[in-house]
Amino acid sequence: MEEHITELYEEANRLFEEGKYNEAEPLLKDVVKARPNYADVLNKLGFIAHLKGEYREAVDYFERALQINPKYTEASLNLAITYNELGEFKKAQEVFSLAAQFAHPTPGALDPYAAGKLANEHYRLGNIYLDFGLYDDAIDEYRKALKLSPAFPDVHTKLGIALRYNGRYEEAILHFNKAKEINPAYGPAWVQLGLTYYMKGLTGLAVQEWEAALRQNPNLKDARYYLQIIKKEEQQ
Repeated sequence: MEEHITELYEEANRLFEEGKYNEAEPLLKDVVKARPNYADVLNKLGFIAHLKGEYREAVDYFERALQINPKYTEASLNLAITYNELGEFKKAQEVFSLAAQFAHPTPGALDPYAAGKLANEHYRLGNIYLDFGLYDDAIDEYRKALKLSPAFPDVHTKLGIALRYNGRYEEAILHFNKAKEINPAYGPAWVQLGLTYYMKGLTGLAVQEWEAALRQNPNLKDARYYLQIIKKEEQQ
């Protein structure tokens, strides 16, 4: 039974993240029937109800989510927005004020949800700068993202790439290794570390990284491609 609910939960989340709300909704409702204390599921159901214009139902879902987790910032913001839609501006302000107290328990503090949102924006900007070859600006944005949320392996990896393009190989290696430490299954970090070693002339270390990457994930085409290049060079 527990395994079935877990599978249902994962499938519902996948559909929700893909924007397939009509498909996700009945699955989320099944999950919450079995596990009524899943605040994130209640928040998702509230979000869907809001999109459908069913504001009272949305309020009920968001309030239930907040009963379970009063510090659930996303649910608080969603509830306040829904109250605004209903014209209940005083209630909306009360919810905003309460959310602010939880989000900023000490001066200058930032709740994890808000920090993650800001980090994602810096990461997005960093990617744009990287695409245009503006490496200093990309590095600055990635560092801002990591200051807010230091445990994102993809950000460490992109920072490493920008540093490498800037000729700062040793710093790049540090960030690729940090990404591997955070998530050993994150293949791109292994691939990019290997490429950095190769560019430094450390072919043996590069091969080790790419072979390790393929052991982690046999479908990593980049690692397989680079290894093929090494083999061709050795044959020549």
